[in-house]
Amino acid sequence: MPNPSFPPLFGLVLGGGQSRRMGRDKASLAYHGKPQIVHAWELLREAGLQAYVSCRSDQVEAEGFRGLPQIPDRFLDFGPMGGILSALLFRREAAFLAVACDLPFLDAGALSDLIAARDPSKIATAYLSPGGLPEPLCAIYEPTAYPKLLEFMGQGIHCPRKALCNSDILGINSTNTEALANVNHPEEYEAAQETLRKSSIPR
Repeated sequence: MPNPSFPPLFGLVLGGGQSRRMGRDKASLAYHGKPQIVHAWELLREAGLQAYVSCRSDQVEAEGFRGLPQIPDRFLDFGPMGGILSALLFRREAAFLAVACDLPFLDAGALSDLIAARDPSKIATAYLSPGGLPEPLCAIYEPTAYPKLLEFMGQGIHCPRKALCNSDILGINSTNTEALANVNHPEEYEAAQETLRKSSIPR
């Protein structure tokens, strides 16, 4: 559970991407019987967080987004970095656990472990990939991340991973690397569906 002595922590599902490689909105894909944006939002709620979905203005009434608490993008055409900055601007006193909407294997355990490891003295707490790089789309961004990310934006750096690689963060290893596997292409979507289907078959 969130530590009350830390800045308040909220959840954020990043759903404002263009999904060009997938060819359809990744937020609306259903891996668990519902749009993935809804499933990810529910996972954040299960982890004990008040949660929002990040969206473009044209997604406000889209499938999955409608009816959920929303933070419209204020930094347009900057990808995930724009969604993270929009949330940090929306609640300047708060931190956000930001997750991408294309992580079909993400579970509440992975989120709870990240929350338990949180270090608010850093600008972010993030899982590390097997190669040792921070995973920016399953990470906690502290209020102090806002001016730092703005600084990177001013330098033309719009990649949140590059920003984290060049910042004072806490990186932690995941005990479930599959939870951080993202899906960007139609063939990956089909493969993920098959993996999830097999995992749900009683043994």
